[in-house]
Amino acid sequence: MNWEDEIETYEQFLTIERGLSKNSVKAYTNDLKKFIAYLESAKGENSSIKPIPEVDATDIRNFTEHLGESGVEASTQTRIISGLTQFFQYQILQNNIATNPTKLVDRPKLARKLPDTLSREEIELIIDNIDTEKPTGYRDRAIITTLYSCGLRVSEAVDMKISNIVVDLQMVRIQGKGDKERLVPIGSRALTEINSYFEHYRSTIEVHKEAEDLVFVNPQGGSLSRISMFKIVKKAVANAGINKTVSPHTFRHSFASHLLDGGANLRAVQDMLGHESITTTEIYTHLDLKFLRQEIEKHPGNRME
Repeated sequence: MNWEDEIETYEQFLTIERGLSKNSVKAYTNDLKKFIAYLESAKGENSSIKPIPEVDATDIRNFTEHLGESGVEASTQTRIISGLTQFFQYQILQNNIATNPTKLVDRPKLARKLPDTLSREEIELIIDNIDTEKPTGYRDRAIITTLYSCGLRVSEAVDMKISNIVVDLQMVRIQGKGDKERLVPIGSRALTEINSYFEHYRSTIEVHKEAEDLVFVNPQGGSLSRISMFKIVKKAVANAGINKTVSPHTFRHSFASHLLDGGANLRAVQDMLGHESITTTEIYTHLDLKFLRQEIEKHPGNRME
């Protein structure tokens, strides 16, 4: 048994048994070859490369450490180790080894990326710079105000229904991930913008029957696509002169961050966002802590003379 032959049979297994594409197979084998190259560099001058049955958890740990020292990001390290796990599982299936050496190796800890947010002033600037001389401007103002007011996912805004808005209670029923429904407050400003959009734009076009209950429609009277909503946001941000990468989701992040910054209960924010786990919502508390650290640094007592 040698590495070269095993890689060849593994490629066949990935292609035929698992039905992976050529690019996926190549990615798996390239990561495997990186490990083999490491074993080659780690062997003594007069010794041969370690055979597959002798590879143990220490080899995998040392390889992971080597990747880190080489500047490979934690996410890439995790992907490579996952690929090795699959390879050694295949070796177990072939009765070449009894246990998978990667099982006793901890995966590199991934840095939790904080989502980008907009300040309240930036959001106001975006909304105020939408041109309502064009009829679609009323719709676009309503979209962005609603995204921020309700903290919706882009798909939830696209599918938002007129019949689900309870104006008297200022609530809207949203169908989220996994078809789970939740009630979300919708502010008076968002309702005002929606009313203006209906008055100045939606009432002037012929809406398709299948889109009659949708709040937001395209100029042809059909349902608005996710891509269209991304374009609407991108254009509005550019018109406001804001030099940030902003998507519809940015308004959702800003909604959550501003609520928590204002003292809202974490569990309530979780319910409004439709997060299954509160740990997903907790990332916004890290945003607030980051902001607080920045503010503390401005305190005169923390300045170095």
